[in-house]
Amino acid sequence: MTLVLLTIAGSLVACNIGSYDDAVKRFNSNNQPPPPGPPPPPPPGASFGPNFSEIQTGLFNPSCATVGCHSGANPDAGLNLEAGQSYTMLVGIASSQQPGVQRVNPGNPDLSYLIQKLEGAAGITNGQMPPSGAIPQADIDVVRQWISDGAVDDTAQPGTPIRVASLSPAPGAALTVAPTEINAGFDRDLDASTVNANTFLLVASGGDQVFGNGNDVAITATLISVPGATPQIAVFDVSGVALADDTYEVRLLGNGASVMMDLDANALDGENLGGFPSGNGTAGGDFVAQFSITTPVVIGPTLDEIQAAIFTPMCASCHSGAMPAGELSLVDADTSHAELVGIASTRQVGATRVIIGDPDNSYLIQKLEGAVGIMGVQMPPGGALQPTEIAAIRQWITDGADR
Repeated sequence: MTLVLLTIAGSLVACNIGSYDDAVKRFNSNNQPPPPGPPPPPPPGASFGPNFSEIQTGLFNPSCATVGCHSGANPDAGLNLEAGQSYTMLVGIASSQQPGVQRVNPGNPDLSYLIQKLEGAAGITNGQMPPSGAIPQADIDVVRQWISDGAVDDTAQPGTPIRVASLSPAPGAALTVAPTEINAGFDRDLDASTVNANTFLLVASGGDQVFGNGNDVAITATLISVPGATPQIAVFDVSGVALADDTYEVRLLGNGASVMMDLDANALDGENLGGFPSGNGTAGGDFVAQFSITTPVVIGPTLDEIQAAIFTPMCASCHSGAMPAGELSLVDADTSHAELVGIASTRQVGATRVIIGDPDNSYLIQKLEGAVGIMGVQMPPGGALQPTEIAAIRQWITDGADR
């Protein structure tokens, strides 16, 4: 080996072929760089095509319309993505989370809240969807393409009369904020000329949750329309209309002199049989559903506000008179303050009704929250207070329980 290396070194001088290391590399072919490997595989393509039926099957069904999410009677964000309802709940419908943005804006994927939620855009409410994990960008790009192409519904049009496919607010919904519009979706294109104040009605019960007893209140819409871009949707616009806390009834008429029709002049098959789509398979029949509005009471943390919103209407009927319950009178703010703050409980040995700055150890809070070990039952006996109501009392105590 020594002889071979000396021979190589001598050759460097004689032949001027380069450095000793170069000669060794040429001599030892095993030091040559390996040939380039195969190119990396291309990223996976989309798992469905840019049409609504495939998006429903490939995306909404497995990833969105699952139990506890966008399905059932009370879907997340009021958006049901089950087959038969998703199209009319998406296209041209305002987002309930992002005012002024449509869930699907035909022709404009960047202005569609569906895309913003799938891509996790900055500023969206409650984060990227679905919560189980991000959708591959290739699939989102297909949804983008479908929206860019006009967000057309390619599902087969049924031969039966037009039916109600969705309603927002959903039947039976208990709202804490009044809606700005009522959206009814259908499984076929509507004859827009038949959607008007005679066929699309909204009625309030008059405060008694009973309809048809003479005190119902008809709500006049700002506008009733079928948007040109979404002819399967009827919109009852109540923006600017004051809707009081009450039970409301939506009526879509398929019977009588004025009825909703499809483009083939079929009357609405509207009977509400407890789910979507509506109907019994025969043209004719009204769709009727109810929802309620109950605006949470905002109570400030002052005794006067607590007295007016809680003690007087919910407590004073028992805690008043010559022998008030628990020897505690709550008939007015002055009396409540005098009998609560720093006063020992007559029911719980060692407890104080209200300890300034210490709601957790105040017996009033323990009774209202039904704490373990309290004497008797949780108060008030007619039903527990709302968390917001108890929070207001807690804040009053924390702030010093002032009069």
